[in-house]
Amino acid sequence: MPPTDLPSRLDPIADRAPAAAPPGAGRLLILTLGFLSAMAPLSVDIYLPALPMLQTTFAADQAKTLLTLSAFLIGFGVGQLFLGPLSDRFGRKRPLIAGLVLYLIASIACALAPSISAVIFWRFMQALGGCAVPVLVQAMVRDLFDRNEGARILSLNLLVMGAAPIAAPLIGGQIVLWFDWRWIFWVLACYGVLALLGAIWLPETLSPARRHRVHPLMMMLGYVALFRDRRYLGYAFCAAFFYCGLFAFLAGSPFVYIEHFGIKPQYYGFLFGLNIVGMMLASFINARIVLRRGPDRLLRIGCAIGAAGALVLAITGTAGWGGIAGVAVPVFAFLSMMGLVGGNAISGALAIFPERAGAAAAFAGALQFGMGALTGALVGWLADGTPGPMSLVMFAAALAALLCNLLLVRAPSRP
Repeated sequence: MPPTDLPSRLDPIADRAPAAAPPGAGRLLILTLGFLSAMAPLSVDIYLPALPMLQTTFAADQAKTLLTLSAFLIGFGVGQLFLGPLSDRFGRKRPLIAGLVLYLIASIACALAPSISAVIFWRFMQALGGCAVPVLVQAMVRDLFDRNEGARILSLNLLVMGAAPIAAPLIGGQIVLWFDWRWIFWVLACYGVLALLGAIWLPETLSPARRHRVHPLMMMLGYVALFRDRRYLGYAFCAAFFYCGLFAFLAGSPFVYIEHFGIKPQYYGFLFGLNIVGMMLASFINARIVLRRGPDRLLRIGCAIGAAGALVLAITGTAGWGGIAGVAVPVFAFLSMMGLVGGNAISGALAIFPERAGAAAAFAGALQFGMGALTGALVGWLADGTPGPMSLVMFAAALAALLCNLLLVRAPSRP
């Protein structure tokens, strides 16, 4: 069935239930959104096994090499601040297509880059294009579903996109085993082509009648309203700090696992993939019980378990206890809780400002990737060849996420 037969968006004020989509179209829609949402983890995770090779190719130090990762995260965060309000004004589909075109061009430029500085620049541009995906996918979900159902859909979305961060480091490890790091960006360019075709198929979920008719500059000033809402900030910063722990792992784990523990690059993906299995399992559980237990309650449970796992990691990682298992096991406990924290926090934030879903999703995404970029750079600056800096930064991030939940979101809501 063509995508135009999907249900019209919810009334953002009444928040009433949408008309049921045909089963086939609904499943295909979720699969397409999941495929698109894989852009961020794929663009980051496939690249991780190549970081030591990239450092060697350009004779760069670890801190500058990690700037290629931080530049991507900064671009991914900053770009969302502009695309969110623009999507509330012009709709979701056109900005999505434009962003994917830029992503494709930048991926090719990265593959041809002659220097580490060129890689840093084009990674930033690649992120500016790719950042259209998460903010617009989340806004599309908010256009079509209420809060609890939106949390369920986002959890299913995490399940669909979960294959990307499992497969990406495995693919990246095989690429650097047989070829060099440039081929990673040719693979990303091919993915960009497929993502562009998927975006062209998607329907426009924001009807002209629901779009803001004010100037985009005035819509940017509308971010002030987000800062005035305590619960919105609680949800947004809770998710952002939890993502900081994830990005600390992304920045530190290639050097910890490959250089400190001596894991071969082609096997790094297996250790990394175990964490994604945990995320997918938690996402599956969340999708099954969120309508009964309530997203706020599950969000708090995820924050608490994540903080406990990060505390163990801080102890074992800095003391050197347990070898690689002393790092991998508590990391698994922490990262698995992304399946509870991610979808529930974002759905809670968007539910507060349904009429500005694009801007609300953009600001939350900008926090995640902007703070994540700083976290990745911090791990690089503190690097001493041991798991200690990564472990301590992950614990600080998990503790901050829990405090945001306790102090700003406060009492869990009932379904």
